[in-house]
Amino acid sequence: MIRTVLVANRGEIARRVFRACRRLGLGTVAVYSEADREAPHVRDADRAIAIGPAPARESYLDVARLLEAARASGADAIHPGYGFLSENWRFAEACRRAGLTFIGPSAEAIRRMGDKTEARRLMAGAGLPVLAGSAEPVADAGEVELIARDIGYPVILKAAAGGGGIGMARVGTPTELPGAFATATRRAQAAFGRGEVYVEKYLERARHIEVQVFGDAHGTLVHLHERECSIQRRHQKLVEESPAPHLPAATRQGLAAAAVVGARSIGYVNAGTMEFLVAEDGGFHFLEMNTRLQVEHPVTEEATGFDLVVEQLRVAAGERLAWRQEDIVQRRAALECRVYAEDPAKGFLPSPGRVERLALPSGDGIRIESGVEAGSVVSVHYDPLLFKLVAAGPTREAALDRMARALAGCVVEGVRTTIPFLRRVIESEAFREGRVHTQMIEQGAFNA
Repeated sequence: MIRTVLVANRGEIARRVFRACRRLGLGTVAVYSEADREAPHVRDADRAIAIGPAPARESYLDVARLLEAARASGADAIHPGYGFLSENWRFAEACRRAGLTFIGPSAEAIRRMGDKTEARRLMAGAGLPVLAGSAEPVADAGEVELIARDIGYPVILKAAAGGGGIGMARVGTPTELPGAFATATRRAQAAFGRGEVYVEKYLERARHIEVQVFGDAHGTLVHLHERECSIQRRHQKLVEESPAPHLPAATRQGLAAAAVVGARSIGYVNAGTMEFLVAEDGGFHFLEMNTRLQVEHPVTEEATGFDLVVEQLRVAAGERLAWRQEDIVQRRAALECRVYAEDPAKGFLPSPGRVERLALPSGDGIRIESGVEAGSVVSVHYDPLLFKLVAAGPTREAALDRMARALAGCVVEGVRTTIPFLRRVIESEAFREGRVHTQMIEQGAFNA
């Protein structure tokens, strides 16, 4: 049984997990750095424990301090949220060894899918299509050039030890290779502690579509349909929606089936996401698996009516999955806009500072997941996500109209935000018509 959950995270995802815990009558423990002493998530929990200075490596990434906080608080389970240690298999294993329930997949599943070259081999072995590329991390730019000559430019360099769009570098010509290789390895080292990269064929004008999967320890594994995630800056998502617009039925069904086959092949338990690139001809390729709860999980919740976090808690406690595949349908359309303290006019640079005023919309079909309030300080030490704005409706058009009105009703003063940019995206003809691909922002499709 699980009685008390410590959330090894901060901001809106910590608050979201606490809400699910309250629904199940579970005790809650927050952790916080010195920078987050007055943060809303600290007040939301039954108990809060300080875990160190503002830098994440000395607080939210410090496994020993997190385990000590769990021991001191009497927590018997840890939810990692997303980011930080959520896909660190050593953390999941440390929780198990400490007698704590890790609310997520097994350490072995995290390890196998966290090594991106091994994940490619595993999924290819399960029959999933993967992009042409290197089977192992590449040693230097010269090796990349040999592979690129074989599979053709453009190619993309990716961190072998992590995903989520972090540390990628597109290479269009041989002359770009040395600089791109240096950039990719440096970013991989900074983000994941390992500088190894691998190379894949880069698909032009592709769509990024992911499938939510969920398994239990009793052999049940289902999908909760797809999410469109093609609107991205620096390979990081800004807008997500479900169902994916204008996706051929055969492609939609193929993605869902492939996601289930891939997850089942590694005995996956709890919530996870299989990510794919979909080419213009409808063909798709496996990208990676995120072995955690996604930032954009509310899109699936609003589209299907199921609570993913509550089910995470139940499955982690050993219960059978409450859902049958035939019961999981996309009942309505849902979109999510991630509102960041960033300046789109300056390449989406973070805009730290104090939120002097905050007024957020409400109403039918509107959902807010926020980690800040008026007076909150957006720190340079953490991701500048302020809140997630979710709109749902009986049709995509209704959801889009609600999102447009909701964005217009958001008031954030004190920091620059992505709201004006998101309004241009939602109101653009291309997005309204569902004509999206992953390069739209870098190509200036939504510039003022």
